[in-house]
Amino acid sequence: MKTLLIYDSFFGNTEQIAYAIGNILSSQEGETIRVTKVTPRELLDLKLLVIGSPTRGFRPTEAITKFIKQLPENRLKGVTVATFDTRLSLSDIESSALRTIVRVGGYAANSIANKLRKKGGTLIVPPEGFLVTGEKGPLKEGELERAADWAKQLF
Repeated sequence: MKTLLIYDSFFGNTEQIAYAIGNILSSQEGETIRVTKVTPRELLDLKLLVIGSPTRGFRPTEAITKFIKQLPENRLKGVTVATFDTRLSLSDIESSALRTIVRVGGYAANSIANKLRKKGGTLIVPPEGFLVTGEKGPLKEGELERAADWAKQLF
């Protein structure tokens, strides 16, 4: 089963999560690639596509959004998909007003999942969020292990 994990990262946290997941996917002909390095060749004969992004303004990064937008309609028909993001925990946001905004605005993984379904992909697990301790990180303790465990659910 050919698998591809595409990610973007600003401060290295999402990249760390991507490689923790990618190490598990490598047993399934998996490859982990930064979104700016993906070529059309990598999308051939795909069975599983995993995409991850940091949450920036309730959305994925511009590069991830652009990549998905450029996929032809129904390009992901017959492809299973999974999504993840890195984010602050609601309990770590001190301002109650900001917590409410985040609840309404959402996180990147949900947005990515919706976009991939519109391109024909079939979501196989709910979108997942991995936690950072601040805007620039680092990751909360245990998140790399949690990412590897999450990846095992993908097949």
